[in-house]
Amino acid sequence: MKKIVVALTAVTFATSGLVGCANMNETQRDTGAGAAIGAIAGGLIGAATGGGNKGKSAAIGAAAGAALGAGGGYLWSQRMQEQKAAMEQATAGTGVGVSQTADNRLKLDIPSDISFDSGKYAIKPNMRPILDRFATTLNQNPVTTVTIIGHTDSTGSDAVNNPLSVNRAAAVRDYLTARGVSTSRIAVDGRGSREPVADNSTASGRAMNRRVEIFVAETAPAR
Repeated sequence: MKKIVVALTAVTFATSGLVGCANMNETQRDTGAGAAIGAIAGGLIGAATGGGNKGKSAAIGAAAGAALGAGGGYLWSQRMQEQKAAMEQATAGTGVGVSQTADNRLKLDIPSDISFDSGKYAIKPNMRPILDRFATTLNQNPVTTVTIIGHTDSTGSDAVNNPLSVNRAAAVRDYLTARGVSTSRIAVDGRGSREPVADNSTASGRAMNRRVEIFVAETAPAR
């Protein structure tokens, strides 16, 4: 175990050289360093725990470690970075959250004040320009897939909220497909009131919980 700790320390210093590569953006450097550290760490741990077949265990550990270090199977490419920048510009000042998730997906978090009225799933006018720009970025990066998840507050029963959340996600999907995004790229889901992000006992909290989350992923190529 002491050898593993020493080796991991050396790996960390070695891969820190990736940070200085001039031709890599921040995400690429992080992903590359994570994959390298994960691969070598996995190999070391596999070798240490593999009994009589340390070579095979090291190889399996390296592969698993590389996948985890690189972000779990999704690729954050230059195209994804450009799409994120475009959506940040398009949503500036609107309250829409644009972020890169831990597993390398682009996330848009669209609050109720620009998305849907309480109890409704008709898209509000303020949301349309955002979805118009979003559709454009999707059409420019056709290898990505989209997951749209609708949410509600806790007002009303599950019998009302569950289909309402699905209908909100479906309304966003239909808007995007009407602007050229292939239906086959889009999955929808509704979580009802099961995943609140704020306190449902307050009006402001309920408004935050009535939301749509959109995830965009570019799957890493099979090896």
